[in-house]
Amino acid sequence: MNKELMEALNILEKEKEISKETLFEAIENSLLTACKNHFGKADNITVQIDRETCDFLVYATKDIVAAYDEVEDDVMQICIDDAIQISKNAVIGDTINVEIKSKEFGRIATQNAKNVILQKIREEERSVVYNQFFEKEKDVVTGIVQRYIGRNISINLGKADAMLNEAEQVKGEEFKPTERIKVYILEVKNTPKGPRILVSRTHPELVKRLFEAEVTEIKDGTVEIMSIAREAGSRTKLAVRTNNPNVDAVGACVGMNGARVNAIVEELRGEKIDIVNWDENPGNFIQNALSPAKIVAVFADPDEKTAKVVVPDYQLSLAIGKEGQNARLAARLTGYKIDIKSETQAKDAEGFRYEDYMFDEDGDVYYEEEYEEDADEETQEEIEADSEELAEADSKDLAEADPEELAEADSEELTEADSEEIMEAAEE
Repeated sequence: MNKELMEALNILEKEKEISKETLFEAIENSLLTACKNHFGKADNITVQIDRETCDFLVYATKDIVAAYDEVEDDVMQICIDDAIQISKNAVIGDTINVEIKSKEFGRIATQNAKNVILQKIREEERSVVYNQFFEKEKDVVTGIVQRYIGRNISINLGKADAMLNEAEQVKGEEFKPTERIKVYILEVKNTPKGPRILVSRTHPELVKRLFEAEVTEIKDGTVEIMSIAREAGSRTKLAVRTNNPNVDAVGACVGMNGARVNAIVEELRGEKIDIVNWDENPGNFIQNALSPAKIVAVFADPDEKTAKVVVPDYQLSLAIGKEGQNARLAARLTGYKIDIKSETQAKDAEGFRYEDYMFDEDGDVYYEEEYEEDADEETQEEIEADSEELAEADSKDLAEADPEELAEADSEELTEADSEEIMEAAEE
């Protein structure tokens, strides 16, 4: 019997991943419960199980009294005559351990003990499953489609079922039962009925995790994913960089003949993926993010997080994309609010021309407003300087001039003034 019990415990430990120590504790608790059901109390009862042989002993610690008539509670007390039969060293007023035969338990007590063991096993099994999937939260796992529950999909992940809600499904994707798909674990909740797992097919991190699994350079840290923007089912933009000058970050993600990126595209059911180089310079980064469109000029304001982009006339629709998708994803990828105009439109648009900006020696942009303020300050300073120079020149001329010449000059000025007044009066 002990051998069969040990084999059963080994099987449970292997299949359910429940430790034998936990199972031994469950058996001990079940025997205590059986004693309580059989005797009405179990305060003085102890259960011991040998972890090596599975031998178990159940005994009650009882007080020794002088005579049978003094025994008020059979569970708690024993007379000296019965105690001596168990141990010759028994003494009145002392305690003695009396073995309890589990075979004497009734059917109800036995059934309750069984239920305690099963309940403990179920609790431990749920706990093991919860811990297992909680560690995989924010990661990608492979599941098997089971069935549709309304518009939601139940997916089997092995030891637990996950729920793919309608909001987390890609529009247009249809799955058949027994089909294998990859999903991103959003959240794992512990409930009385077991772990509740929510998964997603639309989350941007799904694409990121797929690249980490497919591209070894990303896994070992040679290539780093800096940002990602996704419209599930349609297009994803990915910005990558590397600190190793001998590694092409984009090429590593694309793979030989596009093998790596094609495997991810196939898993995402044909979703387009644009991989671009990340750049510390916001202008260059925005230019990369708007690919495949060609860019004429980018005027980025890091403080306001805005950018004005000029593209060739024939590239405007490509830069904006269908329903604005390319520009929208580029804005999410870079974190900049992007305004795009064609070269023809930019000629008459403020902020889209090089002449609207001034550049310092380091190549940094002075915006038009700043330039105008600087120009106003310079103009005022120049006017004041000119006035001072004129005043000094007049003073110098007056000091050096002949008094008679000055008198004649004043007369001429007065005559000219009088003539002008007379002409104006005649016209009136």
